[in-house]
Amino acid sequence: MTRHPSRYSAVAIALHWLIAVAILSMIPMGWWMSDAIAQPDTQALAYRVFQIHKSIGFLILALTVLRIVWRLTHPVPALPGAMKGWEQFAARATHAAFYALMLALPLTGWIYVSTGWAVVTDTPLAVATSWFGLFTIPHLPFIEHASEAARRATAWMAMGAHSKLAWGAIVLVVLHVGAALKHQFFDRDGVLSHMIPVLPHGDDSHGLAPEPTPALRWAERLAGVAFVVVIGAAFGLAAKPVPKPAPKAEGQALASAPAAASAADAAVTPGTAAAWTVDKAASTIQFTGTHTGKAFTGRFEQWDAQVWFDPADLAGSKAVVTVQTGSAKTGDATQEGSLPGAEWFDTATYPTARFQATAFKALGGNRYEATGTLRIKTTTISVVLPFTFDEANGTATVAGKLELDRTALNMGMLSDAGGDWVSKAVGVEIKVKATQAG
Repeated sequence: MTRHPSRYSAVAIALHWLIAVAILSMIPMGWWMSDAIAQPDTQALAYRVFQIHKSIGFLILALTVLRIVWRLTHPVPALPGAMKGWEQFAARATHAAFYALMLALPLTGWIYVSTGWAVVTDTPLAVATSWFGLFTIPHLPFIEHASEAARRATAWMAMGAHSKLAWGAIVLVVLHVGAALKHQFFDRDGVLSHMIPVLPHGDDSHGLAPEPTPALRWAERLAGVAFVVVIGAAFGLAAKPVPKPAPKAEGQALASAPAAASAADAAVTPGTAAAWTVDKAASTIQFTGTHTGKAFTGRFEQWDAQVWFDPADLAGSKAVVTVQTGSAKTGDATQEGSLPGAEWFDTATYPTARFQATAFKALGGNRYEATGTLRIKTTTISVVLPFTFDEANGTATVAGKLELDRTALNMGMLSDAGGDWVSKAVGVEIKVKATQAG
């Protein structure tokens, strides 16, 4: 006979209640945010709740794996001998179903977010996943890099399975709680004390239930897992998106943009005006906008600048700034994880952006205007940067602002071409301190 403890270990109890609280918080959270994300008044809050929901989901996945390992390596209390055979079978099958659900729910959620597709709007929506803002959790690569049609179909199936598995979890929770209360207040056999040590052990006059045979144990496990698999597979296969109309010509042209890296920027020919050495520790390149209705400010932490400027020699003045786009920081881990993506900066293919000013104009006093080009990925646009220039004892301070239309730069055009999530207008502000070379 296997020796059984009178209650679960402290680790098992802690894992049980941590996972229970996490699951119970996820259900109302999921219901609310699914509707709130489509409402302008609650969109910003719903976005943040989505990030919390994903973080808790991955926490449940990690705790469940730990709990399964602990369960397989530590004995558990035996069931009361007064329980009928079918009750014992149902109890163990329900436990197996719970383990399967605690794996299936976060895994289907992980599959869904990896598709980069929002089923609510049936449009692409590439959003990175950060665990409570501490670090980024990668998307599943075999899904993330699939075709748009495959990602869309997978998103619908994953969400169909995910939502119905959530209902399955509700059913199991109700059954589990109901059975626990029955044992505590009607059978008085002390089963609930296995997981709540402060409760009395109860009446054990009937002894303990016999240990199931290996065949029966596997039958119980398979019954529980089959319950989850059937629900997930059935509703996943049933959740098929409505066929979409053929894309317009411009959309097709956008989708066929070359994936290879752009040709190297032309070498910089020095200007004839005075050269300046930028103090990057005292200089910043910032960008601003709104995300889900909330203002954000970001900065680039890695960039280089070559500057030749003299108010008395504007014709010979020039400035070239090369920015490492992967160094963009906003203070929001989800935003920072999304910006390097293919439809934003696509840092894996185009690691730099480049601004080159080739014409300068005096506007009076310390005010000037630089005209040049800005390249991000394969798109180059003309820009005008108004700025101020002040010099004292060989040290110059420069401050300038301009506003860019991200849609003109092919930024976020798959997920948010209309500016529903991220503002189309993005402000750029530079503050530079430099010393005259030599």
